[in-house]
Amino acid sequence: MEQEYATFIETSDITFEDVGGMSDLKEEIKLNIIYPFKNPELFIQYGKKAGGGILLYGPPGCGKTYIAKATANECGATFFNISIADILDMHVGVSEQKLREVFRTARRKAPSVIFIDEIDALGNDRMKTGDNVYARTLVNQFLSELDGLGSNNTSVMILGATNVPWFVDTALKRPGRLDKTIFVPPPEKSARAKIFELLLNGKPVEKIDYNLLAANTSSFSSADIKAVCNAAIDMKIREAMKTGQKGLISTQDLLQAIKKINPSTAEWLYTAENYVKYSNQSGMYDAVLDYLNKKEN
Repeated sequence: MEQEYATFIETSDITFEDVGGMSDLKEEIKLNIIYPFKNPELFIQYGKKAGGGILLYGPPGCGKTYIAKATANECGATFFNISIADILDMHVGVSEQKLREVFRTARRKAPSVIFIDEIDALGNDRMKTGDNVYARTLVNQFLSELDGLGSNNTSVMILGATNVPWFVDTALKRPGRLDKTIFVPPPEKSARAKIFELLLNGKPVEKIDYNLLAANTSSFSSADIKAVCNAAIDMKIREAMKTGQKGLISTQDLLQAIKKINPSTAEWLYTAENYVKYSNQSGMYDAVLDYLNKKEN
């Protein structure tokens, strides 16, 4: 089965330098993932080891997958990029077998990082699955792989990503499993300026006022900013096709493109606001509450 699951292994040259902003998140990941992977002896002296699990959550398009790839590259680990389609199967027991083999391969190739996007589909809250025995069995298998007897996950880090952390089973989020839950918010103003700069690097541009663009894209995700850049590029290509002249992308072109793109984070933030107001007894979503309180007008 190892040959089959080798198809999930990816290599990447993405580093933290390529990730705009997210300074607090990067530091959290360095402390909990990168430093233990690179300095195992030091951490063992303090009773800590490389490995474990972190749940990244937040609006779609804000860089959860990107930061996971950068993390694996920064700590020199084998990166397993797992999508739901890779695991879920209509036949009884096959999903559990696939999940088991992913973890077995990752342990053989440690140090490794397993990144599971839309982790809520694998670890759905069992209190909400009703009589769906198959969903409950898959969650149980996932729990077993994380910390069951015989599951030696030393030097195996599990990074899960979800847009709906409130649908992830509580047992997955307890210490020793996905024991840290980290909010990945829409990029702040300085990060948006950096993302514009990274995305337009190497493109035919005039001198761009990145701070002005950032000021006009409050609540925009990284994906939204990419859509803005693509819209501006498309405008210049259409002009070039008509005139035969290649024009440079200007700040004004990008401001015009911004007007065509609505921030995709708005719906998520509205939903999240209800959860942090009425379902945050544990304080798990305090970071969202802080973000909403500081949100730019």
